[in-house]
Amino acid sequence: MDKRSVGRRALRMRGWTIGGEEPPTDPVCVMIGAPHTSNWDLPFMLWLCWAKGVEPRFLMKSEAFRGPGDPLFKWLGGIPVDRGDPSGLVEGMVERATTAERLQLVLAPEGTRKHGKYWKSGFYRIAVQAGIPICLGFTDGPTRTVGFGPAFHPTGDVRADMDFIRAFYADKQGVRPERRSEARLREEDAPQ
Repeated sequence: MDKRSVGRRALRMRGWTIGGEEPPTDPVCVMIGAPHTSNWDLPFMLWLCWAKGVEPRFLMKSEAFRGPGDPLFKWLGGIPVDRGDPSGLVEGMVERATTAERLQLVLAPEGTRKHGKYWKSGFYRIAVQAGIPICLGFTDGPTRTVGFGPAFHPTGDVRADMDFIRAFYADKQGVRPERRSEARLREEDAPQ
């Protein structure tokens, strides 16, 4: 059974449907997977990508790659990250994005499944610095829908770009709505 079939079947078995727009056609892009409120978010985004013919890559804590998880997470598209020392992560991903023929990188900007005040800005900085689009992907528990939204090239005006992102996610609740965080970057609140 191929990954497309696995993705469609897995979503159907869990009672979820695919909605939204067609997947990104850009061979190199950053895909947001939000809201990130549950351990189910990664499987749902993987199944969505597979069902739509996208071969996603994603960042995951390096501890998960120790032992028997290593070959599985690499096969799934995982890229190990040392969360204790994230220095150079954005720069490394920018370099990878500017040299890769294909890299559709799925990131959960909340960085945690708990409610928080700010999203992490790495997704935005990677897209701006590499000159690649951001594709909005979503999981919505109340409607049991997972899907893709629009793709756009960030302008570098962080407030305007985040207003666009916020408008898209305004009605998306995640698997555990009580854990949902608003799409806001710390940079938006910095004095201009």
